[in-house]
Amino acid sequence: MALSLDSKTTALVLIDLQHGILGMPVQPYSADAVVKVSSKIAKAFREKDAKVVYVRVDLNNLMPLIVDRSRMDPTAGPFPAIASELVPAAGFQESDLLITKRHWSAFGQTEMEDTLKKMGVTTIVLGGVATNFGVESTARHAVAVGFQVVIAEDACSTLETDAHTFAMEKIFPMIGRVGSSQEIINALA
Repeated sequence: MALSLDSKTTALVLIDLQHGILGMPVQPYSADAVVKVSSKIAKAFREKDAKVVYVRVDLNNLMPLIVDRSRMDPTAGPFPAIASELVPAAGFQESDLLITKRHWSAFGQTEMEDTLKKMGVTTIVLGGVATNFGVESTARHAVAVGFQVVIAEDACSTLETDAHTFAMEKIFPMIGRVGSSQEIINALA
């Protein structure tokens, strides 16, 4: 069945395209490639008057998991302010929605669910970094609260190619659809 997306009820949600995240070595696509593809999809969504949402994590106000405590250096200082800012090449526009989160899911303790539902959104297209953290957590949460989910495979990347591939081939097909950025752009009407 061919993918079809209604621009009136579909939103693009881009996860963590920010300095502090994109500075990590990601695979299988470079951070620059993910940003370029994400910006291209965002432009296409705006041209169809579809909603575009950028999500960033406030790295200095994280809600840590208990397991995170053993991995964090207690002597490390705060992240520089720029670490939580979107990279300019991501293409954020004033007409876009900006959500700031404190953990992996863009829906966790944010206004995202209510805002999207008030806008009439029923489907979200996801991209960003990291595939198996912020993107996957947001996708699972979206399904749990009633959204349809589409993943833009080439607009995602993570720390290990195997983790990206596993999410794309095993997890995401169970909860939504997976397509290339071009397939998604072509499907938006």
